[in-house]
Amino acid sequence: MIHVVAVITAKPGQRANLLAAFRANIPAVRAETGCIEYGVAVDADTGLPIQKKWGEDVVLVIEKWQSLDALKAHGAAPHMREFGAKTKELVAGRSIHVLQPA
Repeated sequence: MIHVVAVITAKPGQRANLLAAFRANIPAVRAETGCIEYGVAVDADTGLPIQKKWGEDVVLVIEKWQSLDALKAHGAAPHMREFGAKTKELVAGRSIHVLQPA
């Protein structure tokens, strides 16, 4: 299994638009062969002193894939190319972390 944590930073004031685009794309991603989990998340308001927030412009994408090949196919999927084109102007930066169970 492959885990992915993608930290996407939206341009100021664009997080809501970026989240809407992610939500619209989720059904297509979850239908992909090898997708175990795919969702977006933002900071929770917990009031916990141990929490370090990512910030108002950050969206995290939490993913699980059956294999590295499934992840590679996801990256090449037509709906992901379309998603990238639609959101290009909304994104200030991104950091993709690909992990394996320890």
